[in-house]
Amino acid sequence: MLYRIYAIVKKEFRQIKRDARTLYLIFIFPVFLLMLFGYALSLDVKNIKIAVRNNDNSEETRDFVEMLSSSSYFNVVAYIHDEKDVNKYLDEKLAQCVVVFPSDFTQNLRSGKIAKIQFLIDGVDGNTATVIMNYLSAATRFFNGKFTQEFLDKNGMKAVLPIDPQPLFWYNPDLNTTKFLIPGLFSMILILTAVILTCLSIVREKELGSMEQLKVSPLGSVEMIIGKTIPYTVVALFVAMFTLIFSMLAFGIEIKGSYLLLFATTLIFLIASLSIGIFISTVSDSQQVAFQLASLATMLPTFILSGFLFPIESMPWPIQILTNITPAKFYIVILRSIMLKGTGIESFWKQIISLVIFATVFLGIATLRMRRAKT
Repeated sequence: MLYRIYAIVKKEFRQIKRDARTLYLIFIFPVFLLMLFGYALSLDVKNIKIAVRNNDNSEETRDFVEMLSSSSYFNVVAYIHDEKDVNKYLDEKLAQCVVVFPSDFTQNLRSGKIAKIQFLIDGVDGNTATVIMNYLSAATRFFNGKFTQEFLDKNGMKAVLPIDPQPLFWYNPDLNTTKFLIPGLFSMILILTAVILTCLSIVREKELGSMEQLKVSPLGSVEMIIGKTIPYTVVALFVAMFTLIFSMLAFGIEIKGSYLLLFATTLIFLIASLSIGIFISTVSDSQQVAFQLASLATMLPTFILSGFLFPIESMPWPIQILTNITPAKFYIVILRSIMLKGTGIESFWKQIISLVIFATVFLGIATLRMRRAKT
């Protein structure tokens, strides 16, 4: 049995070595995805284009605008002098927000009355509009506190806050979304590599007719699956190591947990992913069909249903059940626990069991289908 498995493994490694284009793609594709997602895809909203309609034109209003422009989150692009141009800046997307100061702003501020500022925000993109509003609200609170403190200092008074909140962000203190996205991208790269390479390898045997020779040989279905799985597991592990090193160099990603635990859980995830590729190969008769099925079974579920971008807890319960169709859902939880939180197996042992069950089910189904096809 071991000799027959060794023969299949040796044959697969020779096939991988001959296909130089696939090898180039294997290592170029992760870099491309990392660069694309790491730099282009970000949930942070910066350089918000602000236009100002200042009907008061006082020192206080100018200080407020200066405070906004000094932040990396805001970019004051224009000062509107005509009321009719307010709609123009929003309609033509020249600005994402127009800040309007009423003519009595400073008068009300100095007399102790409520001084109002109007924020006209482009609400087409609801998520971005909400973020802009939160940023402006935070800036306004900061300005309020600064003005109040200056007023109290002038009058020899001391401010007393009944409650002083002290927020502290654990695991990602800078709230860097790249650190949040990299584990999901890491899992997407691995599952795409493992599934597509495995299913194309087996389906290629069908197209070339060599699968018929394997069926009449003493080689069993389990032996064939093991022999086909080992080479691509090794290749996928090299891809994982290469991707991880690139992420650390390019984006400053740090592994706060155990490297050994990361390796072990990655190996389990790859076996679960390879089981999908083997299953797809049993229902495909051409490489084109296999590639389409592999892309459909990996990319969309990983991107939408795994928690990569969208929190699973916010989804309706039928969709939450559907998210279990992809092993990336469990692996992303493991990655974020090891890479960002530095926790041990006690925080994600359920995900490991889910991956083992996932791999067992799909490998079992693929083995049964291969045995039926052989008979």
